Amino acid sequence: MKKSLFFLSALIGLVFSLVSVVARAAGSDTGNLLQQPVQQPAPAAAKHIKTALAVGVSLDQQGRLWLAKVVNQRLLVSWSEDDGQHFSGPVTVNSVPENIGNDGENRPKIQVAHDGTVLVTWTQQLAEKYAGNIKFSRSTDSGQTFSEPIVLNDDGRVTSHRFDSLAIDGKGRVVVAWLDARDRDAAREKGEEFKGISLYSSQSSDNGAHFEPSRKIHQHTCECCRTALAWTSEGPIVLLRNIFDANTRDFAVVNLDKTEESARRVTHDEWQIDACPHNGGSLAVDGRDQLHLTWFTSGAAVQGQLYRRISSNRESQPMALGDADMQPDHAAVVAHGETVILTWREFDGNVYSARMMFSNDGGTSWSAPWRVMLTTGTSDYPVPLISDNKALIVWRTNNEGLRVLPVEKVINRSSHQTLFAKQ
Repeated sequence: MKKSLFFLSALIGLVFSLVSVVARAAGSDTGNLLQQPVQQPAPAAAKHIKTALAVGVSLDQQGRLWLAKVVNQRLLVSWSEDDGQHFSGPVTVNSVPENIGNDGENRPKIQVAHDGTVLVTWTQQLAEKYAGNIKFSRSTDSGQTFSEPIVLNDDGRVTSHRFDSLAIDGKGRVVVAWLDARDRDAAREKGEEFKGISLYSSQSSDNGAHFEPSRKIHQHTCECCRTALAWTSEGPIVLLRNIFDANTRDFAVVNLDKTEESARRVTHDEWQIDACPHNGGSLAVDGRDQLHLTWFTSGAAVQGQLYRRISSNRESQPMALGDADMQPDHAAVVAHGETVILTWREFDGNVYSARMMFSNDGGTSWSAPWRVMLTTGTSDYPVPLISDNKALIVWRTNNEGLRVLPVEKVINRSSHQTLFAKQ
């Protein structure tokens, strides 16, 4: 198995190396090098249908693209075998309509286990301001039907439970983490002060058939920035915006299997703000167990959309992403082997663009940034995906609908034929 993965990593690296040469020769604005993305047209406007732009996406072991989207207060799941050209008929997860978080910071999540179990989480928004529940459901028949949704936060309080993240280890463990206000509320009831809110988690060891009671992981986190989860050799790691000192909102990582350890600060931007940035980070783990993270800051030490890699106690210098005059925001990162892909969105005042960079050597060196897609309307944030045999960028825009762009393709891997990126 290790030999196979190493060989595939080398193949993917070759594809990106070949395309990188062309990209560098053409400069940083090379969106036309890639084939036009597959587009699922935006639905015609209808008063009785409310469709959000933010979606959850994932690749399974067979390379199928899975999609979770919210339509008319229902969470719908479908899949595609041809990189978004066609999708299966959508299956409803929640039979009872409910308000579901569906913005860029708080979108539905979807993962597919090695045995084909489909797992989804989302935030149910309640009538009270900022109040919500973390919901979970799964399918054991390849997405044909879903279990009755359950609430993972078990405190019974009508308060803020939001910004969930989902990760699986491929061996039956499922971890869900979220931001939870129960500790803050309890402190206020006693007349005590409490900075921010807390990070809570619930875990399953049987692919989501049963979950442990929710447990407190870390206190005093920012209230309104998405969390990110990734699996390392030492367990699941959460990236979150933490509150340091009086009100410095920088990022930290927490190992859910080592809750006795303190949160590790991983950015030192000194962003002192008594407000909600609504701009969380992204996290990925590569084949060397390095952490790759992206985040946004307006700190005293540094500002902008940034990237960093972490290996043990070594941290790279922050790398700025995008053109600061183009408002780069909400970057995302994925990794497989030594291939790392970064995406983010920019806006020039008239046009939104999806941007991408990649590395073949675990983040040591990077390609020039590519402008891979454009839209003149509103848009979600571009989401990168990578698996054993493909890499995609998924971007949902108001004018064009769901857009799926293959970054690379492995052609007949088993017979070692030539690899290429379509132009």
